[in-house]
Amino acid sequence: MTTTEEHPMTATAIHAERYLAAWNTTDPAARRAAVEEVFADAARYTDPLVDVRGHDAIDATIAAVQQQFPGFVFRLAGPVDAHHHQLRFTWHLGPEGAEPPITGFDAAVVDDEGRITTVLGFLDRVPAAA
Repeated sequence: MTTTEEHPMTATAIHAERYLAAWNTTDPAARRAAVEEVFADAARYTDPLVDVRGHDAIDATIAAVQQQFPGFVFRLAGPVDAHHHQLRFTWHLGPEGAEPPITGFDAAVVDDEGRITTVLGFLDRVPAAA
């Protein structure tokens, strides 16, 4: 068994909050800056609809989701579970202050600098028209 001294926890709820903030940033220049801050250079993002790598592709994916769901925001749907270099959390996507039509679950891995290297996303509830 390893101790926390050998492998200090680097992933925290803050990583999930920063990740969702990047998804909620609609200004293209600010969103790109957030993507570069939150994700490692060669980060991989995978969900049932897309499998992409790198800042350009992740930024384009976020922009496409924002275009498909204008005015929707991501928010945490419960506590973030984090240990070592990994975290998992459930999120909602929908209009601010309204029942969210979309819910998902993400698991992520962060590097020693605290930047996300991998996101594995799952869609739990999606409207039929999406």
